Amino acid sequence: MKLKIMIRPFLVIIAVIGFTAFTAVPEGVAAEEDDLLSKPKAYIGSENCEGCHLAQYYSWRTTMHSRMAQDARVNKDAIIVELDEKRIREDLAKRKLKVPADQIYVPTPEEIKYTIGSKWKQRFIVEKNGTLFISPVQYNVDTDKFVNYHEADWDKRPWLLKCGGCHTTGVDLEKQTFSEPAVGCEACHGPGSWHYALPTEWMIKKEHAIINPAKLTRGVAVQICGSCHNRGKSTKHKGAGWPVGYKPGRALGSYYKETSYAAGNKKKFYSNEYSKGHHQQYIDWKKSIHKKEGVTCTACHSTHAHELEKSKLWQPGGAQPEGGTWHSTPANTWADSGDKQCLNCHIQINKTAVHSIHTFGKCVGCHMPRIAKSAESGDIHSHVFTALLPEDTIANPEIPNSCQACHKHKDEDVNKLNEDLKRIQAALD
Repeated sequence: MKLKIMIRPFLVIIAVIGFTAFTAVPEGVAAEEDDLLSKPKAYIGSENCEGCHLAQYYSWRTTMHSRMAQDARVNKDAIIVELDEKRIREDLAKRKLKVPADQIYVPTPEEIKYTIGSKWKQRFIVEKNGTLFISPVQYNVDTDKFVNYHEADWDKRPWLLKCGGCHTTGVDLEKQTFSEPAVGCEACHGPGSWHYALPTEWMIKKEHAIINPAKLTRGVAVQICGSCHNRGKSTKHKGAGWPVGYKPGRALGSYYKETSYAAGNKKKFYSNEYSKGHHQQYIDWKKSIHKKEGVTCTACHSTHAHELEKSKLWQPGGAQPEGGTWHSTPANTWADSGDKQCLNCHIQINKTAVHSIHTFGKCVGCHMPRIAKSAESGDIHSHVFTALLPEDTIANPEIPNSCQACHKHKDEDVNKLNEDLKRIQAALD
């Protein structure tokens, strides 16, 4: 016991000496650091993160974030469909248009500088008079059809102003430039020039030089996702559709004003304020019980597998794991895909009511119904995490319900179906 008391002060002294030695900075180097920190943080691109964060970098490369926008001049395969002008105009002619199909501008592959998206749809970025615009032609992947997109005013909507801040990283609207054509590392961690330049051994100072969302409070960290998975307008720059000036770690509300059905946006919202449109998951989530209980986006999704190097998926010394590919579940879900992800937290004890009927336990089918639209109506999930009941549709036919996704009864009397449902419920009870 006495020995422990005698040793303890020496351990404290050794720890202090070690910490001092670890954080001591040579005088000349300290001056360089001061010079560096006197300059504003700048974007350096995700490629510069690879050297120290190899596992995170390559797992990020498997995500849709890394492919949100692609340089079609560097990678011709970024264009996922053949741009046959005759076929495109035939598809357009079948739709309700503001401009005749034969007068709509159809870009050639050589004119396309960047592509946006590839899972649900793809849009094509072209340059006109030195400004980037989204061309008025969109390709929908699932239906293999071309559709119109702002065909009457496409060249009045600069891409970087309207959308670019959420499809690229480091947009400068004054210079009409951006750091990289992707949702890169710095989109969530902030400009990385200070972090990149500081020596690795200065761990404490490096931490202050970059934003680590995992070390922010949940309420602040989730706003990073909300800065793009949202719909509204900038409060700092007129005409911008994204939060100009926002940086990870800041309060999003100071830079962005969300829209809603009550605010007049009936095109993107149902009357119950659930989303019809895409990139609105943050708005939906804020209405959910998940939000109230502190369950945020990263509970189910990961922008990169930061524990990858500790798993069998990570092979030291190699660019890829055994088998040749990196592991990535649908939508880059963290632990499991689909219902397995839900069941990590929601353990079903008794199969009662509708859960006794749907023995396959399709959680997302009912609690995340496909009622929103990316390319085609109903191709993406609601993020309110609430089963939408037929009685809501009966009260207002414009509001969809979860049952409709599987049970196609569009030609039947919904009131009769509701009575049948009540009888079934009574029998189960």
